[in-house]
Amino acid sequence: MTPTIHRTRRRLVHLQAPAHLEALGRDGFEGYASLFGVADSSGDVVQPGAFRQSLKLRGPRRVRMLYQHFAHEPIGVWDAIAEDSTGLYVKGRVTDIERGREVLALVRDGALDGLSIGFRTKRARREGGHRLLLEIELWEISVVTFPLLSGSRITGVGMKNAVAAEMRRAAEVLRT
Repeated sequence: MTPTIHRTRRRLVHLQAPAHLEALGRDGFEGYASLFGVADSSGDVVQPGAFRQSLKLRGPRRVRMLYQHFAHEPIGVWDAIAEDSTGLYVKGRVTDIERGREVLALVRDGALDGLSIGFRTKRARREGGHRLLLEIELWEISVVTFPLLSGSRITGVGMKNAVAAEMRRAAEVLRT
């Protein structure tokens, strides 16, 4: 008896994933500085809407971008900070200073990808062993090595001009 081999083709799957290639400049990056409903290592859980009032009063330009929470190490500026269904989305750019160039090189290589918030709690309550943060006064967001909330990460990094232009051209071809 000879064995019969049957071959089947895999079905093609169409996935849509947003690419923000045009949105990130050469020195830019984006990510989530906080996630809603997820406990950090200290037991804090940020609730949706916790940043609303602070962002309304401060805007992104008055929230500092720091390195490792060091007040003496500002490294750039935030262009956008907003709550969405996932958490606190941020988009910023690193300033062309020595520390900024170092941080950007580490981010591009994947050696540094954590984000962490510096804040003052305005309203919170205890529930099930956690502190639910209901209202937060956001002071700063840092690029860090080890974030307290492990999911707070940089998700996209701008590229050098030549590579970014090539990626934009490729994205345009894929869109058509």
